[in-house]
Amino acid sequence: MAAAEAISLLQTQLWLGFVVFLRVGAAVALLPGFGEQSVPMRIKLVVAIAFTLIVAPALPQEPPDLSINSMVLLVATETVAGVLIGLGVRLFTLALQTAGAIAAQSTSLSQILGGAAIEPLPAMGYVLSVGAIALAVMAGLHIKAAHLLIHSYVLLPMGLFSTGSDVADWGLTQVAHAFELAFLLAAPFVLMSVLYNLALGVINKAMPQLMVAFVGAPVITLGGLFLLFLAAPIMLSVWLAALDQFMASPFEAQR
Repeated sequence: MAAAEAISLLQTQLWLGFVVFLRVGAAVALLPGFGEQSVPMRIKLVVAIAFTLIVAPALPQEPPDLSINSMVLLVATETVAGVLIGLGVRLFTLALQTAGAIAAQSTSLSQILGGAAIEPLPAMGYVLSVGAIALAVMAGLHIKAAHLLIHSYVLLPMGLFSTGSDVADWGLTQVAHAFELAFLLAAPFVLMSVLYNLALGVINKAMPQLMVAFVGAPVITLGGLFLLFLAAPIMLSVWLAALDQFMASPFEAQR
């Protein structure tokens, strides 16, 4: 009798672990650092299993009916929930890459080392992305991700679909916030580019015989690198604060 109860309990826990793995695996595949294309699939699998072992015992709700008939619904709902969580966090990486692209385009550095990453990025976007991922991991990204996944079962209950209108509104809000963050981070480079080109136009108007293109190109490149050296710590700190705010309250309106 005791053996039968132990086997039944073990079977229930295994099914529960599998259901949790569906959400965790989908989220881990999109998380910064853990879900990068350069990370081998075996490492991603190990990370997903490790997160599953952390999240499953801490579920804040009773597991639903884990019979075979309900597994199809659970596979769909948990995978969608994990993808939503992972995409919400991944947008912050895309925001930083967009900021790097805007900054590089403003300072004539958009083509240098463009193929250094698996996805071609300008040099500034690549440097900022690597620095941001390193900073996030050093700041405890794995702990914050575990808290987010555990908390997600309160916001997105197991076995239930979110309504399409809610998901659409949340997605539009997150995309708009990502672009807002990207333009905010790239604002110093855009401002410098506007002022520099305005000054260059005035100089060219005053001295038409001067080849301002030959004089101006090295200056804007050096100025962009110097500004990146000064602004990168502030940009990364602002980005990390925004990421922490999202992971603490992923489904609240961003301010």
